[in-house]
Amino acid sequence: MSQARQPALTVEQEPFLIVRSLATQYTSGYRMAEHEHPWRQLLYAISGSMTVYAGRWSWIIPPGKAVFIPAGCRHSMRMWGQVAMRSLYFPAEQRDAALASPECFVLSVTPLLRELILRVIEWAALDSRVPEHARLAALLLDEIAGAPVTPLLLPLPIDGRATAVAHSVLAEPAKDDTLDDLARRHATGRRTLERLFREETGMSFGMWRQQARLLHSVSALAEGKPVTEAALDAGYASISAYIAAFKRTFGCTPGKL
Repeated sequence: MSQARQPALTVEQEPFLIVRSLATQYTSGYRMAEHEHPWRQLLYAISGSMTVYAGRWSWIIPPGKAVFIPAGCRHSMRMWGQVAMRSLYFPAEQRDAALASPECFVLSVTPLLRELILRVIEWAALDSRVPEHARLAALLLDEIAGAPVTPLLLPLPIDGRATAVAHSVLAEPAKDDTLDDLARRHATGRRTLERLFREETGMSFGMWRQQARLLHSVSALAEGKPVTEAALDAGYASISAYIAAFKRTFGCTPGKL
């Protein structure tokens, strides 16, 4: 991990900071241990991809996306490819609809939002006493509030039987076991698994496995694998079917990631 050099902040500024920033670089495979912070965080990678884990949820963050992390949320991360991370931090007590969510979520970074993030990084922080900073902060919050939210999360079921099946899929996403095969292997019933996945993840098992495979392919693409290899690694025999599913989910083709 390395940290980009940014302008120094003074102790006198501390009570007036409305946005902080941090620019860091990570190598592929780097794992950040579980932690939390008192500020809300907007986490954006200008290159590479990240997986963010919080409780029984995980989110994949490909280029062009950012994840919002509430204050006090314990989370860990795993980097895919060479990651250039840009983080903005907002005070937990700041009242604004854009920062009100108690849960993590992934949003699409518009061209304007990207430039605003980079400008805050350039300045290191925004000071509420500086009119230019206050105007930039207001525009930044408007862009965050208006950015499209993207469903890039993968929930894990809570029940031990379904959790074991989920981990089997995650360990070997290309393996084409049927739900009957998985049920027999884990000594449970097919109907029981179907019910547990729907009740505890909000998705059918088939939808959950497709999401798991697509998210797995994003990490492969971030590490430089060609589209065909990423598709096969994710369990897709048809490249065209993979590309179509990828575009429906992420809004772009794998080659544009």
